[in-house]
Amino acid sequence: MSSNPQHFSGNEIRKTFLDFYAQRGHQILPSASLVPEDPTVLLTIAGMLPFKPIFLGQRTPEFKRATTSQKCIRTNDIENVGRTKRHHTFFEMLGNFSFGDYFKEQAIAWGWEISTQVFGLSPKNLVVSVFKDDDEAFAIWRDRIGVPEARIKRLGEDDNFWVSGPTGPCGPCSEIYYDFHPERGDENIDLEDDTRFIEFYNLVFMQYNRDASGNLTPLQNKNIDTGMGLERIAQILQKVPNNYETDLIFPIIETAARIAGIDYHTSDEKTKVSLKVIGDHVRSVVHMIADEIRASNVGRGYVLRRLIRRVVRHGRLIGISGEFITQVAETAIALTESAYPNVRQREAAIKAELQREESNFLKTLDRGEKLLEEIIQEVKQLGKTSISGESAFTLYDTYGFPLELTQEIAEENHLTVDEVGFDAEMQKQVERAKAAHETIDLTVQGSLDKLAEHVHATEFLGYTQPTTTAKVEAILVEGVSQEEAEAGTEVQIVLDKTPFYAESGGQIGDRGYISGDGVSASLNTGIVIRVEDVKKESDFFVHFGRIERGTLRVGDAVTAQIDAACRRRAQANHTATHLLQAALKKIVDDGISQAGSLVSFDRLRFDFNCPRALTAEEVQQIEEQVNTWIAEAHSAKVEVLPLAEAKARGAVAMFGEKYGEEVRVIDFPSVSMELCGGTHVSNTAEIGVFKIISEAGVASGVRRIEAVSGPAVLDYLNVRDKVVKDLSDRFKVKPEELPDRITSLQTELRTAEKQLESLKGQLAIAKSDSLLQTAENVGDFKVIIAQLEDVDAESLKTAAERLLQKIGNGAVVLGSVPEAGKVSIVAAFSPEVNKKGLQAGKFVGAIAKICGGGGGGRPNLAQAGGRDASKLPEALAQAQSELKSALA
Repeated sequence: MSSNPQHFSGNEIRKTFLDFYAQRGHQILPSASLVPEDPTVLLTIAGMLPFKPIFLGQRTPEFKRATTSQKCIRTNDIENVGRTKRHHTFFEMLGNFSFGDYFKEQAIAWGWEISTQVFGLSPKNLVVSVFKDDDEAFAIWRDRIGVPEARIKRLGEDDNFWVSGPTGPCGPCSEIYYDFHPERGDENIDLEDDTRFIEFYNLVFMQYNRDASGNLTPLQNKNIDTGMGLERIAQILQKVPNNYETDLIFPIIETAARIAGIDYHTSDEKTKVSLKVIGDHVRSVVHMIADEIRASNVGRGYVLRRLIRRVVRHGRLIGISGEFITQVAETAIALTESAYPNVRQREAAIKAELQREESNFLKTLDRGEKLLEEIIQEVKQLGKTSISGESAFTLYDTYGFPLELTQEIAEENHLTVDEVGFDAEMQKQVERAKAAHETIDLTVQGSLDKLAEHVHATEFLGYTQPTTTAKVEAILVEGVSQEEAEAGTEVQIVLDKTPFYAESGGQIGDRGYISGDGVSASLNTGIVIRVEDVKKESDFFVHFGRIERGTLRVGDAVTAQIDAACRRRAQANHTATHLLQAALKKIVDDGISQAGSLVSFDRLRFDFNCPRALTAEEVQQIEEQVNTWIAEAHSAKVEVLPLAEAKARGAVAMFGEKYGEEVRVIDFPSVSMELCGGTHVSNTAEIGVFKIISEAGVASGVRRIEAVSGPAVLDYLNVRDKVVKDLSDRFKVKPEELPDRITSLQTELRTAEKQLESLKGQLAIAKSDSLLQTAENVGDFKVIIAQLEDVDAESLKTAAERLLQKIGNGAVVLGSVPEAGKVSIVAAFSPEVNKKGLQAGKFVGAIAKICGGGGGGRPNLAQAGGRDASKLPEALAQAQSELKSALA
């Protein structure tokens, strides 16, 4: 490098950046969770995302200036991770933000100051870009900062005009690049040349609003949104060849290398790529699990599972055969705990999740290896020399089996892999991924967001008031804003204030009515809207319902009233959920944490992290403990406290909730204290009674309890009582005698089933004995191929074994259709047939494919199944042809 930037550790860079802007009036805010508030985005993918409601004008900022170090996850370029110098799934974005305060000139001046005077980058090593039409920014860089014109590059809209989507806030941006080779001069500067330039600071000047026609109008309040990539500036300041060799990531890589018994610096490029992938992905998964994300097959849980599996795969590629992720995760936790203490606080949960996922996936990989063996044998049997791209991709996508490993094993078997076909299948997946690509859409929910400029935040009165007068702020019909709506119309209504609780924190929205005089007053009918649900969009509540009477207009004065009975049920279930979590922590494990919940009017559901099923005794103890707390009549204490104080007191945070500087605390002293915005009973005695309905696993390491409380328990018991009475009448016994009667019937049924199976076997043998006369001589062998009617798979197997025993040296293939849509085929071969190169398992598996199925087994005896009974005669004919050809 031609310049001599000062050396900073990654932690020092982060602290220096935040302190620099704090000294200039910016409020340092903590990183938001990787689980965003924005429902359109799976994960937090940019530093500005937490401020989206402010940029939209939906939320008034508490501060005019802010600065953050925001953790982010992006996976759209996952295949480039480890292969380029600076592609990551996890990264930190340092940012400074102005909400209608300073603008372009000040942002540029501070960006240059921190780059050159604080981080010590030589101006000779810096190049800046501006939007091609942004003469203002060009002049500031040239005249105020003093950057030579030759080192200010004008770029087009694709590079230097930031947009959130087709409509909404947008504006030009200016980027600062580091030039590793200024000695090459200022002629023909190509900022796309990443061997020479790296963009490390992006300044977005959010000054326009774009409408549906593409027209730009100036924003009333202009905003600044900047981002400095921590990993990129660390590469520059630490003078290393890529982001991975900075102190933010390299210690993780060294840990993985030590486990594998290799050295990073002396490894070949392929091994280095695997080590970089491990280093990057382990950072991602540690922070994702710390933010309460659990591995699953959907949504962000799938992203987590995919990243963990990629770590395991690349561990295999560098020679690690056993479990290792938790060791590498320990390094990642140690590196980041000073900036993100929650990773150390959640260490046990992080390691447990990683160990469980790694162990399960290693078993999956073993299954993949076995499938590859079968594919290789099939390819050889067909006389081919290449594994299809489709098969290789199935191994990769379903079993996490890397293409490189498939190729290596194929080469050992003198086969190749169709890489072109594999790439084609991969491209199909990429296209599918693009269709669901995460983007920062500042105009989510269509018309609802367009209303944000003139719809004020809804005042929620529902904690203390079941009814209130209100003004209709907006009406939407099928998502389109309307000035009025008539009876019979499904509507979405926004009021200036409301007693209706909006769906949040697992609790469903209130039901009730909105009523008023409206334009139909002269007919003495008035307006009545039945409200079925309420949701919260940014800071305003949307009431979903149907106009039952009258015509509603924007601006109408109305009365909003909740269904008090439904609210009481929801309150009972929500408080019962808090008591349930407290009981789980007390009786099962204090480390149990919530993984999701549902609070409705008729039941509650609570998902929690636990690696094992609860015992029946534990479930009973939990139920008894909750009912004990209910009977003890603990009064609720509701407070609004600073977040830090609430946490210091030991308040438990609810999964998926986002908290501001002040939080609402629901405290039942000596029982439960949680941060919660939901509605609750004022005393546990109001719940009445609590009953657990079920406890089961819903995902790896996640259990679910379903329960009822209050009036819903009576509903539940009434249904149970009706069932018991019905059974007692049918069996002609008293309710208490039902278990013995059912046990007796089960015993009788098992005895009858055994007798039936015996008879079926005898019938199959009787049918098969008649087939001895059809045995055909093929060379030195005898062959029997036939279809038996209405014989189940087990009896068919018995018949085939008996026939082979009787004919001695030969082969028997039998087929049957035991029930509609089900085909069963059995093959039994003598040892002499095996010596001819025929194996029953592979033979019957190939034959069954004709019937739309498959199967396998031992060389001498194997079974297969299928779905297309009409193809069974064809399959048996094929079996006869192949046996004759092979044995003659």
